[in-house]
Amino acid sequence: MLQGPPPPLSHTACLFLDVDGTLLELTDTPLTTYANDELKSLLGRVAGRLHGALALVSGRSIEYLDALFAPLNLPIAGLHGVERRGASGKLERGGIDPSHLDRARATLRALVAAHPGTLLEDKGRTVAVHFRLAPRAEAVVRQSVASIVSGLGAGYHAQDGNMMIEIKPSGFSKGDAIGAFLREPPFAGKMPVFIGDDLTDLDGFAVVESRGGMSIGVGDRVKGQYQLEDPTAVRAWLARIATTT
Repeated sequence: MLQGPPPPLSHTACLFLDVDGTLLELTDTPLTTYANDELKSLLGRVAGRLHGALALVSGRSIEYLDALFAPLNLPIAGLHGVERRGASGKLERGGIDPSHLDRARATLRALVAAHPGTLLEDKGRTVAVHFRLAPRAEAVVRQSVASIVSGLGAGYHAQDGNMMIEIKPSGFSKGDAIGAFLREPPFAGKMPVFIGDDLTDLDGFAVVESRGGMSIGVGDRVKGQYQLEDPTAVRAWLARIATTT
C-alpha cells in the first residue's frame, strides 16, 4: 500500500466514484443527502476533462442518483451493481424482480416500527435498514435481517454498510459493474481509478488494482492504495483535476 494523497489524474484515466461518504458527507438519514450546484458543476468539469470517462458507482438507485445530481446525466452503477447505465444510455437491471422482497419488506416495516430511530430504505431491488439514530437496535436489526436472508435462499445475501445493513441479490458487486464499464467506451483502454469509503467498495478496489489502476480510500473504514481524509478532501482533489491543463 502506497497510502498518502493520490496524484492528479491525466486525461488517459477513467474515474469511478462512490457517493455517500465519498463525494458527500454521510447524513443521519439517507433522505437528507443533498448535492449542491457547485458539486454538480465540478463533476461536469471533471467528466469533460476525462472525455466522459466518469461514472458513479453507488449503493443508491439510479433513479435516486439522477434526481440527486440533476441535470447531470452520468453513467451510473446503482444498488451495488444490480443496475447499471453505461455512457450509451443503455440500462441493465440484472433481471431482478422487486416483488421477490415483498415479504422481507413487510417484516422490516414491522421491525422499524418497533424500534424508533431505525429506518427502512426501500430501493426496489434491494432493501436496507439504517440504525445510525438507534445504535442500540443494531443487534436486533442484524438478527432479523439474517433470519430474513436465510429464508430467501442463495439468491440473496446481507451486505454490511456504515450503520446499516442491506438485503441484496447475490452475484452483483461494484467490482463487476466497474469491470463492465471498462469493456465499453469511453472507459475501455484507460487507467481505472475508484474512490470509495465503505466495505462495499473493496470489490471495486480489487478490480482497478488488477487492471493497473488506483484505489483511493476515504476516511478510516477502508484503505486503498492512496487515502483521502473525507469528502471535503475528495472534492478538493477533484477540483485540482478539473483545473489541470
